[in-house]
Amino acid sequence: MNKDLSIEFCGIKCENPFFLSSSVVASNFEMCAKALEMGWAGVVFKTIGFYLPEEVSPRFDVIGKENTPFIGFKNLEQISDHPLEENLKWMKELKEKYPQKILVASIMGESEEEWTELSKLVTEAGADIIECNFSCPQMISETMGADVGQNPKLVKKYCESVRKGTHIPILAKMTPNLDNMVIPAAAAIEGGADGIAAINTIKSITRIDLDSFSPYPIINGKSSVSGYSGKAIKPIALRFIRDLAESKELEGVHISGMGGIENWEDAVEFLLLGASNLQITTAVMQYGYRIIKDLISGLSYYMEEKGFKKVEELIGLALKNVVSADKLDRNYVIYPKFEDHSCVGCGRCYISCYDGGHQAIRWESTIRKPVLIKEKCVGCHLCAKVCPVNSIVNGDKKYKLAKRL
Repeated sequence: MNKDLSIEFCGIKCENPFFLSSSVVASNFEMCAKALEMGWAGVVFKTIGFYLPEEVSPRFDVIGKENTPFIGFKNLEQISDHPLEENLKWMKELKEKYPQKILVASIMGESEEEWTELSKLVTEAGADIIECNFSCPQMISETMGADVGQNPKLVKKYCESVRKGTHIPILAKMTPNLDNMVIPAAAAIEGGADGIAAINTIKSITRIDLDSFSPYPIINGKSSVSGYSGKAIKPIALRFIRDLAESKELEGVHISGMGGIENWEDAVEFLLLGASNLQITTAVMQYGYRIIKDLISGLSYYMEEKGFKKVEELIGLALKNVVSADKLDRNYVIYPKFEDHSCVGCGRCYISCYDGGHQAIRWESTIRKPVLIKEKCVGCHLCAKVCPVNSIVNGDKKYKLAKRL
């Protein structure tokens, strides 16, 4: 059962909140057409500009853990390597064939004049929204990408340049490679942007080959710092989405959230922290465009179960529950409880508590079961987090002081 998931974003009606983000998954007409026909509400076409890059080979790397092969993804992709004229032609064809879908044109210039001209060209091509890429971490010029996004004056100036060339909504795509994203985001709004997109990939070195001493991916013996994405960056993305949504300087500003969204639960988390549009790339690279079916059905069932009639009702509901550390209740301890019926006797909880916690678990070797030592336990729940079969749950709650009525 699919509910009505339509939502208004930057004044534009979208059939659902799910867009492809600007990347290789949205880099030509055929790819975007396939995605739109499968149910994606819109595409952010891969960033175009006057600059035409020469890409490297290979250009990807991944990080896995234990039996999970793909939790983080590194890419050395730059902006589109297709000629500007070809990209504009594809955009025009997409909008003509799918007029009810949303076409977002991601652009990147190297000067005020280029930003203005690009905004004119994509507006003429039929774009519904322009996304200014101030955040690509692997551009080789300091006048492009993440270096621009860390400079509020440049962000404001280039947004002003884009506004000169268009009447349609403008998104400013922010870099996470800084501490306070609100500063450049506010500068973008001052410069004429209507919304903020966050986050782009995080500057990274994923691994080193221990024989050649070269980082991955290895290009003729060398590599470079470049963007990291995937499930591993979701906690960082959620933090920045919350910062933007809570900022007084950005009150009422629409947020397009991205960074580690793989399933409908991830999507709902972004909505609950203030995003009203969701962009996805890495999960599509791993599982294909078909994940839109799972995203739509999962969000639909969740809303039905919780009694939500519109997606807008979800936006920002979790914000009130994110407080500064000094406001957290420190007056109780929740002890872990060991579920004997599901415990497999692996001993991971005992080892982790003894070597990385508070030595609050005794191991009964005869029955291969953990036993809690309450007088040592501080309720950190490290044991529950390392349990491979989820057999450690919340147990007794003990107040440190008399509970106030």
